[in-house]
Amino acid sequence: MKKVLIISYFWPPSGKASLHWPLYIIKHLPRHGWQPSVLTVDEDSFSHTDESLLSEIDPSLRVVKTAANEPFSLYRSFLGKKSGAPLIASETISQDNTDWKHRLAIWIRMNLFVPDARIGWYFSAAGGGERMIKEDRPDVIISIGPPHSSHLIGKRLSKRFNIPHVPVLIDPWVDIVYYKGFTRNPMTVALDTHFERSTLKHSAHAVFVTNSSRNEYLKKYPWLEKKSSVLYWGYNEENFSGDTAVPVASSPEVLLHAGNIFDYQNPAGLWKAVAKEIRNGRNIRLRFAGTVSPGIIRAISEAGLDAHTEYIGFLPYHEAVREMRAAKFLLVCATEKRHVPGKLFEYLRTGNRIIAFGDDNEEVAEILKGSNAGKLFPYSCSQDDILQQVETMAPDPAAAQRFSRSSIAGQLAGILDTLR
Repeated sequence: MKKVLIISYFWPPSGKASLHWPLYIIKHLPRHGWQPSVLTVDEDSFSHTDESLLSEIDPSLRVVKTAANEPFSLYRSFLGKKSGAPLIASETISQDNTDWKHRLAIWIRMNLFVPDARIGWYFSAAGGGERMIKEDRPDVIISIGPPHSSHLIGKRLSKRFNIPHVPVLIDPWVDIVYYKGFTRNPMTVALDTHFERSTLKHSAHAVFVTNSSRNEYLKKYPWLEKKSSVLYWGYNEENFSGDTAVPVASSPEVLLHAGNIFDYQNPAGLWKAVAKEIRNGRNIRLRFAGTVSPGIIRAISEAGLDAHTEYIGFLPYHEAVREMRAAKFLLVCATEKRHVPGKLFEYLRTGNRIIAFGDDNEEVAEILKGSNAGKLFPYSCSQDDILQQVETMAPDPAAAQRFSRSSIAGQLAGILDTLR
């Protein structure tokens, strides 16, 4: 069986959603002739933990952990937080917070950590990766990013041992959307661009998780045309099989958002539309399973929905899926036109109706259309019949099955087969 070394910063018990793609793709790769091993960090001190994900790891899988060397302990101390206090992604880059310490921390993150705040892992991971390669002799190296520091590790090991490198870009690199609205020093951008270009130039193949993201990269680097592919984020069919169906309650009608939601993803018109429905007698409840930014909380409050909203916080993955299956409406907010949120695929598989927001996002609109699962609205939408429009849809959960991670793992194996 051929071997592949997968470099993934996020790994159980981290509860970071970014680990779901490598975690579940790895489960299916051996069926397609590839035996994986994993290089990761000893501790992800930023994200919530999800101990339930540990049960998804095959006991025979080799996992090597090296020091993360994260700056987040200093970050907590600088902001006056207790050691080990949870950090909320939507708050750490919120532009709603005008405190000088918060603003300075953002400036440091945007300008002094290149390509990202996990760059400290590079040094221990390089050594750990070299030892793994000498012992396991993998045929291919895959790196998962963000954090894009993982790709620099993959490139270094690839050059050192002359092994094909396949970076998987879950999000864009130099112009990732959460940089929007912040100023980055031109020298920082130039260095980050050098890292991005050199990594992709050296790669044997590059994988993107959306067509729109790949198309944007082809404009910048046309030479990627013949050595890049799109493998969607997907979902796990195991979470939807058997007799685990969850009935959708008729009252209250739950409108759920799962995962992080940031200030720049505020669907202000939806809150007003929901408030109108409630005034007209409907029993609607907003539920947020994940982190919610201060700007979103304020907008919901201004719409008069405090009494109709629950912020239940981070949930273990399997509980989050159960929440999705039990909701009547599922909210997804695409950040920009290159963004297809990972939760969309699980939403599709539930068979429940999806309310999507995103500007100029043809890819999300097309995916929704293919399953008749929901509708995409622009963030500027002020229509007060959003729920009624979505209620006319008749979702087909079977249409989502082409996005199962079992199928995607087979596609990835096909790519790897061409490299050795």
